[in-house]
Amino acid sequence: MAADWTVLFFDGGGTEVSPLLLRFSEGMGINPLPVNSAEGVLHRVNRALPASLILDASRHPASVLSLCSKIKSDPFTAILPVAVLVPDEPRVLGVHALEAGADEVIRAGDPQVEGRLRLDLLFRRASRDVAVHPTTRLPGTPQIERDLKARLASGEPFAFCYADLDHFKEFNDRYGYNRGDRVIYLVSLILRDLVRGLAPGGFVGHIGGDDFIFTVPLGRMEEACDEILDLFDELIPYQYSRDDQEAGYFLGRDRRGSIHRVPIMTLSIGVVTNLSRTYRHPAQVSGRAGEMKSYAKTLPGSVYVVDRRHGESLSGERSGSLPTGAEPPPEPEESPSSDHENTAFPPATEAS
Repeated sequence: MAADWTVLFFDGGGTEVSPLLLRFSEGMGINPLPVNSAEGVLHRVNRALPASLILDASRHPASVLSLCSKIKSDPFTAILPVAVLVPDEPRVLGVHALEAGADEVIRAGDPQVEGRLRLDLLFRRASRDVAVHPTTRLPGTPQIERDLKARLASGEPFAFCYADLDHFKEFNDRYGYNRGDRVIYLVSLILRDLVRGLAPGGFVGHIGGDDFIFTVPLGRMEEACDEILDLFDELIPYQYSRDDQEAGYFLGRDRRGSIHRVPIMTLSIGVVTNLSRTYRHPAQVSGRAGEMKSYAKTLPGSVYVVDRRHGESLSGERSGSLPTGAEPPPEPEESPSSDHENTAFPPATEAS
C-alpha cells in the first residue's frame, strides 16, 4: 500500500470540513480532504492508506462510528490513525467512539489548545509509528507477531508464507533506490490485493527491505501463491528498461567484481502450515518459513515451497519441497521472552 500523507475527513455525508474541525485545526497547516460517503472513505483507505482520518460524529453518529469500527476491525486498515470529534452531550458518545477503535476523541467543548494538541499527537503518531513500514504502510513486525500468536491460539488451519525478491539488490544497484522503492510498493499491492480478494481473514505484513509475509486460511494457500506469482511475473518486467526486458537480463557485477548476467527479478515464497504439526510460538513458525524461503531461492524462477516433512504434500505445480533427509531447524526454547514483541522476527537481512 502506498504511503499517502493525505488527511481524510468524514462527517456522515457533508462535502465540506466541519466548523468544529476548522476550529481545532486552525493554524496547523493541514488541509483535510472531505469525503461525502463511507464507501468513498473505504475506497481511498484501501487504495492508498492516508496519514490519518478525522471523523465528526456531531450530525450522524451512527454512520460515523460504524465506519470507524469497520476500519479498525479490518487488519488491512486497522493501523490507520483515527480521531473522532464528538459533541459535549451525550457524554457516552465519546465512550462509543473509543469502543469503535478511535485513537483520539476530541469533544466540542474542549479548549482549542487541547484539541490541537490531540490532533498534533495523531499526526505525529502517523509519521513515527515504527510498527508500520514507511514505504508500504503495511503492518510491521509487532502486528505480524500478534496476528501469528492469535492464529496459533485459535488452532484454525493456516498457511504462513514468507516472500522474498530474488536479484533485488542488483536491481537497486542498476536502477537506484527510487525505482527499488517502486518495486517494493508494487509487491505490497500485489500481496495486499490478492490476499484480500482470495482469502478473507488473511493478513499481509512487511518485515522490511524486500521481505514480506502473508498468512491465509490453509484451503486458500495454493490459489493465493499461484495467483501472486503469476501476477508478479506479469508485472515485474515493466520495471526494467526496454533493452533489459527484451534481453531478459542485464550485466552486473557480483561481490567479487566479476561481470555476470542478472536475470529479471523473481519471487520466492517459503510456506509453513499447521496442518500436521503443532507450533507453540511464532519463532518456530518464522524460523521454519525462513528455511523454506531460503530453499525456494535455490530454485529457478518464481516458486513457492511448502514444508511437507511432517504430513502429506500440499504443494502445487510451481512449488517444491526440501530434499529427502533434510534436517529441520532446531526448535526455539520456551523462555519468558516468548511473551514479548519482536522475538520471532529479526530485522530483514540485506536485499537479495
